[in-house]
Amino acid sequence: MAKTQTFADKAKKIKVNNGVSVKMIKTVKSEKGSFKFNEKFVRLDDISKIGELK
Repeated sequence: MAKTQTFADKAKKIKVNNGVSVKMIKTVKSEKGSFKFNEKFVRLDDISKIGELK
């Protein structure tokens, strides 16, 4: 039996977000005085909104 769906057909279905992915790193000071770093990826619509992140 032949394949009815090709890779090109699957790729057409995938929606591409026009946003920008940014890696946000937060520093947290522990009780002992050392620093911990929390990392997470954030998707933004526009790179100019990077100042609004907390």
